[in-house]
Amino acid sequence: MSSLKNVYFFQAGIGILANTFLLVFHIFTIHQIRRPRTTDMITCQLAFVHIVMLLTTQDILSADMFKSLGFPNELNCKLMFYVSRVSRGLSISTTCLLSIVQVITISPSSFYLSTFKQKLTKYAAIAFFCICCFTLCSNSSMIIYTVAHSNRTNLLNVSKYCSLTTINSIVRALYLILALTQNIFFVGIMLLSSIYMVIFLCSHQRKSEYLHSMSISPRTSPAKRATCTVLVLVSFFVIMYCVDSIISFFSAVLWKYEPVVLGVQTLVGNMYATVSPLLLISSDKRIVVILKKVINMCQTFQELVK
Repeated sequence: MSSLKNVYFFQAGIGILANTFLLVFHIFTIHQIRRPRTTDMITCQLAFVHIVMLLTTQDILSADMFKSLGFPNELNCKLMFYVSRVSRGLSISTTCLLSIVQVITISPSSFYLSTFKQKLTKYAAIAFFCICCFTLCSNSSMIIYTVAHSNRTNLLNVSKYCSLTTINSIVRALYLILALTQNIFFVGIMLLSSIYMVIFLCSHQRKSEYLHSMSISPRTSPAKRATCTVLVLVSFFVIMYCVDSIISFFSAVLWKYEPVVLGVQTLVGNMYATVSPLLLISSDKRIVVILKKVINMCQTFQELVK
């Protein structure tokens, strides 16, 4: 378990650094540009959600730290687990929102969703606010059933310090149905968006081949690059989500979490929060240019020192 714990902190360290860099970059971009891209704002929100998610699920904000500040263990567990569940819910919904915005951005004027293009930033902000409210309310039951570890029986360990008390079978079934319906809805929207983006990329590829046959040098458009990035992002999220959901479903039904299973689920659940900022950074030409300049400056400085 000690080696698994080292992997936790290595994963969390990379994820937090990458998301922080992405968050700071997009905050400066939004501040400097009069009309920032809607995807910049959503990426900024996604990065912040992932920072909170990594901090709460990896036990970096430990119970001992809150205890030293005067927080009782029970309150600490309720707060940490609730924030963890909310951040996970916002991760899937914000990724879904990003895919929808990308579909609207690349859609032609004949497409019925193109009517949202002119006020896309406004609609995206309203959608994110509604998603936040819904996620906060749908996970509020976790505050009631979360307790600190104790000698009581029939507790389901969900983290290093926290457990869930026994939940009535009807309430548990209703909660599972609600969570499953919500997640299937978001994943379904992402899959539909992905299908549309694949069609767009195929159409763009045919146009590029035609231009190449006419001896015209085709260039990769920013829309195509952004679409490829969102498509890979959504595909990776769906794969990680399916694995995480299978583990969660069987653990909830059997009402049993083995420490190793819980550890593996934590790694899988946070894989998207760690990989997604690295993918977004590597695919953003603005960030790549800045990083190249920084590397050149470091090389020049090293030569001067020598």
